[in-house]
Amino acid sequence: MVSGTVALLMLVVAVVAIVLLTGKYKVNAFLVLIGVAFAFGLAIGLPALDVVGKIKTGFGGTLTNIGIVIVAGTIMGTILEKTGAALSMTQAILKLVGKNRAPLAMNAAGYVVSIPVFCDSGYVILNPLNKALAKETGTSMAVMAVALATGLYATHTMVPPTPGPIAAAGALSADLGRVILFGLIAAVPAALAGLFWATKVAKKFQIEPDVEESYSDIVKKYGKLPSTFLSFLPIVLPIVLILLKSLAEFPSKPFGDQALQKLIRFIGDPVTALMIGVLCSLLLVKKGELGKAVDGWLGQGIKDSAIILVITAAGGSFGAMIAASPIVEFLKGNLTSLSLGVFLPFIIAAALKTAQGSSTVAIITTSTILAPMMASIGLDPALAVVAIGAGAMVVSHANDSYFWVVSQFSGMSVNTAYKAYSSATAVEGIVAALVVAVMSLFV
Repeated sequence: MVSGTVALLMLVVAVVAIVLLTGKYKVNAFLVLIGVAFAFGLAIGLPALDVVGKIKTGFGGTLTNIGIVIVAGTIMGTILEKTGAALSMTQAILKLVGKNRAPLAMNAAGYVVSIPVFCDSGYVILNPLNKALAKETGTSMAVMAVALATGLYATHTMVPPTPGPIAAAGALSADLGRVILFGLIAAVPAALAGLFWATKVAKKFQIEPDVEESYSDIVKKYGKLPSTFLSFLPIVLPIVLILLKSLAEFPSKPFGDQALQKLIRFIGDPVTALMIGVLCSLLLVKKGELGKAVDGWLGQGIKDSAIILVITAAGGSFGAMIAASPIVEFLKGNLTSLSLGVFLPFIIAAALKTAQGSSTVAIITTSTILAPMMASIGLDPALAVVAIGAGAMVVSHANDSYFWVVSQFSGMSVNTAYKAYSSATAVEGIVAALVVAVMSLFV
């Protein structure tokens, strides 16, 4: 087998290959990650049969840990989208904040909606309302677009059950309850940083909203929306259960070590908690539409989760190959002296995100690279996951599908989107990383 130095150089080549193939040549990320895993394993001198074995073990082990959670989270997000629950939650936030603070309301709505719903889908769902509010309040669409987009982005990259953070938590063996807690905390100042950028920088660009429906028309179109309580329940309940499980496993045993603790650990397991969330989301379905929801919406959620599952599992195969290489021992003696702390995962994720565009691929690849060396660099796994998420926001530009969703749906030109939106994602990610760094001083 090659030396640690040579293996590290080969890893750099492998990462560059991932970036070029997925970013420039648009090759499917699953094929790229599996192909690179094979090439890397053979290049470092692993026996061919061991390479195959590591790929299968890494692939299957990853799905064992987080497969059901990703499917359940995606199904839940689909139902929240189809039933109008996302709009119901936004209405509740608008009533609380007031229409006169429309950018803040949409930023907060994005923060909540993107916990179970992909940021791309969340933006499309809320865009008509965002435009209507911009028209009604006389606010530039650039301001409203950046406020909503950054609110969505904050939780999309840092808070499970979005697939990226779940995959990273599984790869780094991080407690999911702690990831949720730290992610929710870091996402608040990150989202507010995006809001600040929207109101101070994006407001320089006056864009009139292209409005086809008023706020009232949009609400009427949906008819009777689900109640606020039922709309929030599928998001809030699983998060609370997962956090309670983390609390139950504290060394102090706050719930004892008998029946109550076992019950909390059972219902708070991410698989159980997310399945409970799916059942709660079915309460949002209107009478007479349950058959369509079970047959169609659940099926769509499963289909939507498939690509994330195979990419995540392929990342697990690549990670298993890195763990089998001499890189781990090499870095134990060299990396710890750099003392980068949480900025190491942030920098790697930011470089990958900026280079190839996909936040999810950046999160999965970064966690895959870091997993074998977590013990040697001394990072809290949960904080490392959130730091990776912070890096995966920096920077959203033309190679990112979300960039085009935000710019095209808001009517921003590419040049304006770079100045108003891409710059906001850089600020947002850096603020999140700084918050994680501060948290690391107390954890």
